[in-house]
Amino acid sequence: MDYPGNLFVVAAPSGAGKSSLVKALLELDSRVQPSVSHTTRPPRGQEKHGREYYFVSTQEFDTMVLADAFVEWAHVHGQRYGTSKKAIEERIAQGSDVILEIDFQGALQIKRIFANAVLVFILPPSWEELRSRLERRGEDAPEVIELRLANAAKEMAQVGEFDFVIINELFERALFDLKAIVHAQRLKVSAQRRARADTFKALNII
Repeated sequence: MDYPGNLFVVAAPSGAGKSSLVKALLELDSRVQPSVSHTTRPPRGQEKHGREYYFVSTQEFDTMVLADAFVEWAHVHGQRYGTSKKAIEERIAQGSDVILEIDFQGALQIKRIFANAVLVFILPPSWEELRSRLERRGEDAPEVIELRLANAAKEMAQVGEFDFVIINELFERALFDLKAIVHAQRLKVSAQRRARADTFKALNII
């Protein structure tokens, strides 16, 4: 089904900077709204329930899976993450542009359900920089960092499945690239037909 709003899906290995980029985009572009995922992992730092994620118990997550409430869900770093199908549909049906931050497995699942979804992958400039960023966060034990790096190799191998790739070497440049992707998608003929159907009809464009 076609919706007037656009759906952007951003994936990246842990430490590549996707959360910072998406946050900056949301501050610059009021037309883009975040989609808040559910997760079984505990909050980090200043994260709040309903803002960064919906933090739920394993039992609550299982109930939602059985109810087919997720458009996608996956195991990531020993925890589970899921995206509510209803929440996405309601927003893009109203004409809003929605952006998701998820892992590559979830991104590919969403593409199968929402054919018009735009998939964006964020890459680090090097392995050394990725390790440095993970260490500077100061949130993970050394063994967890090694797990994240091992997972990163598998995740980055899927970049060919995505529509766009951004190399986050200089944050300002990467943010400009992300804004450009969002703006270009809005101007595609297919996107304009969905968003401005009344204009196309008035101009007798079939």
